[in-house]
Amino acid sequence: MSNLVVKYKNNWIPTKSLEEMSETNYDVLIVGSGPGGGATLQRLCELWKGQGAKKIGILEMGDKLFHSHSLNIPTQNVNTARDQLLPDNSTVIGERLPQFSGARMVYALGGRSLFWNAATPRPIREELTKWPIHPRELNVYYGMAEKLLHVTTDYAKGSSMQNVLLKRLHAGGIFEANDMPVAFDMTPSRQGEVHSNPWFSSINALAAALFDHPYDLAINAFASQVIVENGKAVGVQVFSPNKKAHIIRAKNIVLSASTLETPRILLNSGIQGPAIGRYLTGHVSIIAVGTISRRQFSDKLGNLSVLKFETNESPYQIQILGPDQYFSYQQFEDKVLKDQLVIAYASFGRVQSRAENRVVLDPNAKDEFGVPLQQVQYSLSNKDLQVAEQVKEGIRQSATAMGVTLDESTLVLRPPGSDMHESCTCRMGDDPNTSTTNRHGQVHGVQGLYVADNSVLPTLTAAGPVLSNVALAIRLADHIVRQSG
Repeated sequence: MSNLVVKYKNNWIPTKSLEEMSETNYDVLIVGSGPGGGATLQRLCELWKGQGAKKIGILEMGDKLFHSHSLNIPTQNVNTARDQLLPDNSTVIGERLPQFSGARMVYALGGRSLFWNAATPRPIREELTKWPIHPRELNVYYGMAEKLLHVTTDYAKGSSMQNVLLKRLHAGGIFEANDMPVAFDMTPSRQGEVHSNPWFSSINALAAALFDHPYDLAINAFASQVIVENGKAVGVQVFSPNKKAHIIRAKNIVLSASTLETPRILLNSGIQGPAIGRYLTGHVSIIAVGTISRRQFSDKLGNLSVLKFETNESPYQIQILGPDQYFSYQQFEDKVLKDQLVIAYASFGRVQSRAENRVVLDPNAKDEFGVPLQQVQYSLSNKDLQVAEQVKEGIRQSATAMGVTLDESTLVLRPPGSDMHESCTCRMGDDPNTSTTNRHGQVHGVQGLYVADNSVLPTLTAAGPVLSNVALAIRLADHIVRQSG
């Protein structure tokens, strides 16, 4: 039986060894397989379909974990994925980052996209006008990202709970509450076309890429530094688990290793840039719960998937989910509902982007390969703490409007990093003094070196970073293809 398990594990997506990959000079080499790396890969393979001479490689420091989002696994539901699978398959990196103690990483193919809750609102429009990309161009790429992620607002369509509580929110003056956009493929399987992975993870993008154009994938591949010659990136030094170093050469290198890991690679590479690692931005985050009587709804209860969108006056968003664990559950489960239904308020408030919040190399700590570990300098400003109070009040107002009895003891600010939305440490901009990359995601002063994860976001609004990350990654792939001729 164990041989069968290993065979499946090794064959559901093809991989290559670092030894094999070191023999190829790639047109594009991507470091990291989360949403940014996956979207870059998918778009490159789509555009280079039929162009067999183009060589693409992707490196993942983790192993294969799941072939899909955890909520697509038939034996899992919201509770088990959150309480068992995630703790068992993630690393609480915050244990050695005292000022960012809530940080948690998933080192695996697909990264944290295997566990995200898939809320995909666009950032508030007023903020996007400050980005170094024209809003009309951004609008096109957000549309492409929403298409790739199968974003829908119909997830709770027909639910009496959704309909009743949305009406109450609007009647209570909370007009920015609406159906939550989620990355969920609602297309039914038919005529042989199988849609078996409705919750999006980066594995979907890797799969879409696979059917368009061949690429080389190495797992358990730890990228330690970028090799730069005469102002141009030419390769990446990568360690295998046996601590052997390999050089994988490429014409273009895309770092998508994470907001905490990508600046570590850049800094360890000796790449100069005053903004590298700076402007670390997350959210002030609260997850509160309350209860409401089941008798207030029809038998066609359904689920609850509401988002209180960010506004200029209210710089936070609230995901309102329920009932109980039935926001997402398997068709095999009996929906056992108590008289009092639990409603969750997952809330995220804006944090100022400040240069002093940063990722640095720790001179006193190295990993198993002898590479310096990162350390985080992070604090919340008075304005950030004021936003946290606004978040609490927003939850109270929403609960009151909905007729939900809020558990006040749950209105507690989570430790920094708990939101898993950290961004902006290699942010995009026109000024090399305050940004790491230019408007195309290319690291200032280093030809052929790009960033395509949450770290490249110019700013972080109250919306989660994944949709923006994917939009910018698709745009980056288009740029690389244009540059490659």
